[in-house]
Amino acid sequence: MNSAVQQRRRIVLGGGLAACWLLGLGGCGGGGSNAGLAADLALAAEEAKLRAALDQLDGLAIAMMKETGLPGLAVAVVHGDQTVYAKGFGTRVAGTNAPVDADTVFQLASMSKSLGATVVAHQVGLGAVAWDTPVRRHLPWFELADRAVSAQLTIGDLYAHRSGLPDHAGDRLEDMGYDQQQVLQRLRHLALDTFRKSYHYTNFGLTGAAAAVAAAAGTDWATLSEQTLYGPLGMRRTSSRFADFQTRSNRVVGHIKIDGAWVPGPVRMPDAQAPAASISASVNDVARWLSMMLGRGVFQGTRIVDAAALQPAVSPQALSSPASGDRPAGHYGYGFNVGTTAAGLSSFGHSGGFLLGTGTAFMVVPATGVGMVALTNASPIGVPEILEQQFFDLLQFGAIQRPWEQIIMPAFEAMSAPEGSLIGAAQPKPPRPPQNMSAYAGRYDNAYHGPLQVVAESGGLALVLGPAPLRLPLTHWDGDVFTFTLFNENAAPGTLSKASFAGNRVTLEYYDREQLGTFLRAGA
Repeated sequence: MNSAVQQRRRIVLGGGLAACWLLGLGGCGGGGSNAGLAADLALAAEEAKLRAALDQLDGLAIAMMKETGLPGLAVAVVHGDQTVYAKGFGTRVAGTNAPVDADTVFQLASMSKSLGATVVAHQVGLGAVAWDTPVRRHLPWFELADRAVSAQLTIGDLYAHRSGLPDHAGDRLEDMGYDQQQVLQRLRHLALDTFRKSYHYTNFGLTGAAAAVAAAAGTDWATLSEQTLYGPLGMRRTSSRFADFQTRSNRVVGHIKIDGAWVPGPVRMPDAQAPAASISASVNDVARWLSMMLGRGVFQGTRIVDAAALQPAVSPQALSSPASGDRPAGHYGYGFNVGTTAAGLSSFGHSGGFLLGTGTAFMVVPATGVGMVALTNASPIGVPEILEQQFFDLLQFGAIQRPWEQIIMPAFEAMSAPEGSLIGAAQPKPPRPPQNMSAYAGRYDNAYHGPLQVVAESGGLALVLGPAPLRLPLTHWDGDVFTFTLFNENAAPGTLSKASFAGNRVTLEYYDREQLGTFLRAGA
C-alpha cells in the first residue's frame, strides 16, 4: 500500500472500520479485502485532492495580496496531526523589508474565543467547572439587570452569547479606559433581551464566563491558558498577555487604510477582554492547536483536552443567523461558529478582527481531516475568510464554486463604515447660535458610562470622560447641538457624533447605542 495512503488512514481516520464509515463506503462489516481496497483507493483520491488544493494556495494568497495591497499575511494548513503548509507573505511593517514567515506573531483578536473555549473544556474535563456551572458560583459579584437571570446564568450561556446582553456590550467602555472588572461590573445597567432565546455577540459577556473559570482555578486567565493549552501543545510563541506580544522580535504591526494606503495604526491593547480577544500567536503555533481539534483533544498521541468536554463547544448551542435563500442557518457553539460547508460537511471556525489592524480566521472540516488558519496585519477586509472558502472549495469540489470576494468583502466594508447621523449632512446655514459656553460647562453623571466633565477651553468646549481620561473637543453645529469625532477600536475613521444639550442633560449619540447615552448634570 502507498505510504501516503497509510499515513492518511492512520492520522485522519484511524484505519479499518472508521475509515470505511467516514467515507460512506459499503461492505464495512468484517474488514474484507474488497472493502479495504475501496477504502485505500478513496483515501488516495482524497490525498490527491488535498495536494491539488495545496498546490494552488500560493497563487491564491499572492493574488489576494496584490488585489488588496495588504502588508502581511500568514497561512497554515493541517492534515490530521501534521502541518502540511505554513508560509508567510509580505511584510510585518508596510514600507520595510521585514518579511512575514510562519513564525511571525500576529494578534488573533476574536479567534481567541475559540482557543479560550478549549481552555475551559480542559477545566470541564478535570471537573473543576462544567459548561452549566453558574457564573456567580465563582464570580459572586457578577450581575446583570435581571436578578433571576444572574442567578441562572452559566459559563455556557455566556460562551454561546445567549445571555440576553446587547450586541458588543461593554466594548465602548473599554475604549474609554475602563479595565476588565470595571466593565464587567457595569454590565448590570444594560437592558436584557430574552434569556437563552436570543443571540447577541458579546466580548465582555464571554470574558465574564472565562473570568469565572480562572477564579475557580485560583489563577489569572493568561496563566491558566499557558498551563493548560499553550505549554502542553508546545505553542512557544503564543500568549494571552499583550506585554508578551510587544516583546516578540518577529511580530507584526497593525495597519489601517488612510487615503487608499495601508499605514501603521494605533496600537490595540486588548487585555481588558483577554479571554475574548487577547491571544497573539504564529500560524505554526495555531496549526498545532488545529491538529488537536482534529484529534478531538489529542495532539500527536497526547491527550490535551477531554473529548466529551470539548464536543459541546463545537456543537450548535445558539442560533446565530436564520436560514436565508440558499444560505443555511448559522449556529454558535461555545466560542465557535458551527456550520455546514457547500458539500454538506460539518465545519467549525471563527473570524477575528481589530479595526486598528488585525484580520484573522480559521476553519476546520473534520470529515476531511483538514484545518486552515490565515492571519493578516491590517483592518479586517475579509481576506482570511475568502482564502478559506476558496481552499475548501478546491478540497471538496476541485474548483472554486462561488465568487467569494464579491460575497464576503461587502460585509466587511459595512462593518468598517463610520458612524453618526450627521455624516454627509449639511450644516444649517446660518446655524442657530449656542448659549454662552458657561451654560453647558459642568459635571454630568451617568451610571453606566461614569461621570462626564464639560469644560470650557480656548473659547470652546470639550468633553472629558472615562478613567484614561478621554478628551473630545466639541464643534458647534446648530443651537444646543455640538459634534465630536472619534477614532478607536469601535469608531471607524470618519465617525461623527452629536452632543445634544437640553436643560440639565446632554446626550452623546455615539454612546447611546443602548439608550444609556444621556448624562444628567450633577445636583440636578
